[in-house]
Amino acid sequence: MPQHLARRALLAAAALAGPARPTLAQPEGWPARPVRIVVPFTPGGSNDAIARPLAERLQARLGQPFPVENRPGAGSAVGVQAVAQSPPDGQTLLLTTSSVAAIGAVQGTGFDPTAELAMVALLARAPLVVLTSPASPIASIAALLEADRARPGRVTYASSGPGSTTHIATALFNLRAGTQLQHIPYRGTAGALTDLVAGRVDVMFTTIASAAGPIRDGLLRVIAQTGPERVPGSPPAPTVREAGIDYDAGIWWGLFAPRGLPPALRARLNGVVNDALLAPDFARVLTGEGAIPAPLAPAACDAFLAAETRSLREVVAAAHIRAD
Repeated sequence: MPQHLARRALLAAAALAGPARPTLAQPEGWPARPVRIVVPFTPGGSNDAIARPLAERLQARLGQPFPVENRPGAGSAVGVQAVAQSPPDGQTLLLTTSSVAAIGAVQGTGFDPTAELAMVALLARAPLVVLTSPASPIASIAALLEADRARPGRVTYASSGPGSTTHIATALFNLRAGTQLQHIPYRGTAGALTDLVAGRVDVMFTTIASAAGPIRDGLLRVIAQTGPERVPGSPPAPTVREAGIDYDAGIWWGLFAPRGLPPALRARLNGVVNDALLAPDFARVLTGEGAIPAPLAPAACDAFLAAETRSLREVVAAAHIRAD
């Protein structure tokens, strides 16, 4: 990303964080031991790409290790529920994607993370990219539409699991484009990308961070971006909207704690995380992954999560998305 654009993004993010910075006075005795960050997905995806650098910076600021633990399963519900059921003492945190807002509707189990977790900080936002194998004849959104018309219901798309961000984003594309792309769920992003590279699945909507290696090595081709406009520094590709489809999808990453976290501790964590997000070194980590820092104050986090939950659940209902 050009330097002036990176500065502009950081200034905008700082404005969103609110006019007053929460107090950074440390609640007495915290953290007195390592603080666990649970990532409810398999290693190697975009969550790891953000969680591990963030953990390093939190350790530097707070003086305790922040080990990252991958706990995948049930479309991320296993790790999410483990954190929700932990004591609200600041010792167990969750770093996950926007899919957390849809779990309650997708799983149908009565477990609603948005009621049992508190968003400590919004970390970053990013569009997705639409990927195909370089050997595939699907080299553009127009070609994808043509393939779907020629073989309705037989063009396949990979996701990192039922109800995941990649699943919901592609289901939304089906709704907006009138296509019948067939869902092939995987247990995480790595297996999905492997089969996409091998041509065993036709297309995937995912993050730049998740697919950075195969894209860089020429093993995957970016045919489109899913945001409303092209993102500076991302792989050169038009937006889906430029292909004439009224479509806008993306992903965000958030840091959560069990509901009931003391307000002073939530404010402390929020302030330290926001400081890390706005530091130039971590901002470069995010922009290098195609994401933009998006710090918010605690009250703004609550409003943001409520709005995203409504929006994502509308897609889940319209597309009849359910966990297998």
